[in-house]
Amino acid sequence: MRQPRTAVNRTVLAAAGLALLLGGGRLASAGTDVLPGRPPAWWPAAPAGGVLLDREGLAALRGQDWWTPAVVTVGVLATVLFAVWFLAQVRVRTRSLLPLAAPGGAVRTRALADALAERAATVDGVTRCHARVHAGPRILRVRLRVRLAPDTTPADVLGPLAAATAEAERAAAPYTLDARVRLSHQKRPRPHVR
Repeated sequence: MRQPRTAVNRTVLAAAGLALLLGGGRLASAGTDVLPGRPPAWWPAAPAGGVLLDREGLAALRGQDWWTPAVVTVGVLATVLFAVWFLAQVRVRTRSLLPLAAPGGAVRTRALADALAERAATVDGVTRCHARVHAGPRILRVRLRVRLAPDTTPADVLGPLAAATAEAERAAAPYTLDARVRLSHQKRPRPHVR
């Protein structure tokens, strides 16, 4: 589910970057003929020594019937648009029910993660394991956080953990697993001298 959002974000960023790159390149490589000393004829001109929109001009705009509803509407629409866009970026949707190769077979990603964590916790030298499974279209991304016993080396547990993830990959037959393991050691308690 993250792919369309990522594609839209990258497309918008690429279009904005390309427009800025082309505009900046044009301005950087152009001489004084591109940037004349005065604005085009259709641009409203400020009076000599004045500003484009002074207090009287702003008061005249505020006196119009359409001004206040237009400003409020544009502000509300911009706020809602940015809020929806922000919430779409924060919310991560993952498929929780994975169809399996067996007819009518399905498994929840949370159940697969719990089973994989329990299986990894049975490996000698592992004191605790936490697993997360993120489902993609054809691939399951498995993240294991494994806590090792104080005298255990990573080489002692990597083989059995690889076997456990291979077992999980066979169980989730149409999917392939991309497993990443993060290892940490349980620290020995230090004796306190009083």
